[in-house]
Amino acid sequence: MNASAEPQRRGRLEIRGLTQEFTVSGRPFTALQNLDLTVEPGEFVVLVGASGCGKSTLLRAIVGLERRYEGEILLDGRRLGEPTLDRAIVFQEHRLFPWLTALGNVELGLRKSNLTAAERAATARDHLALVGLSQFADALPAQLSGGMAQRVAIARALAPHPPVLLLDEPFGALDAMTRAHLQEELRRIVGAEGITAILVTHDVEEAVTLADRVVVMQPHPGRIREIVEIPPGAGADRTSAAFVGLRRRILAALDHDVPGRPHSHVRPQDAQLETL
Repeated sequence: MNASAEPQRRGRLEIRGLTQEFTVSGRPFTALQNLDLTVEPGEFVVLVGASGCGKSTLLRAIVGLERRYEGEILLDGRRLGEPTLDRAIVFQEHRLFPWLTALGNVELGLRKSNLTAAERAATARDHLALVGLSQFADALPAQLSGGMAQRVAIARALAPHPPVLLLDEPFGALDAMTRAHLQEELRRIVGAEGITAILVTHDVEEAVTLADRVVVMQPHPGRIREIVEIPPGAGADRTSAAFVGLRRRILAALDHDVPGRPHSHVRPQDAQLETL
């Protein structure tokens, strides 16, 4: 008798020939042009680039908030359309409802599920525990710090068990210490859930810390300039030669999009990192 095959992992995202255009002050503006990108199940991809390169527009297209584009976006071979529970997004602002407790806000993410009220409450409590906030289940957003509120927002996004999690600068408004702590927490949580994650940031160190791959985008129109692989463990120590070399490589790619700025160069001792 043949052994049964392992179930195929969900969360393979394919973006094919994506072009997004808007009209700004009566003139056409191309936010994204002929963009191709495949993200494998369980992979953590970070998008970096200058303002206007289409990073947030791409996230909005994936989640279904932008649907007037050319090309196609596929999730596990199925073409995506309107927002559904198979994709969740976390913004820079936590967007919690101030009159609901932390538990109530997480339960809100399950409102379209088929769970009973008791199952919704249990799932919400499990995800508050996942982000380390079990003891704050009954706290209102005004009683939480900025970092804690953002963790509630992440728990709410994860509660329906989406195969894809999108994050649009989720830590941009936080102080440096809180941001560094939540970066570690996010990496742990995404790994524990086994989901596909795509994060937008302007912080190159954050990108190297979190990513399996960093996608460097260029603006006007938005497209991919370079994709940098982050070897396992290379993002763990920000003082290591590997981390510094990767950061310099990404900054050098980004410098092409800053008018008047001399391009950065990788030091000779970091040259071997170009093959990573």
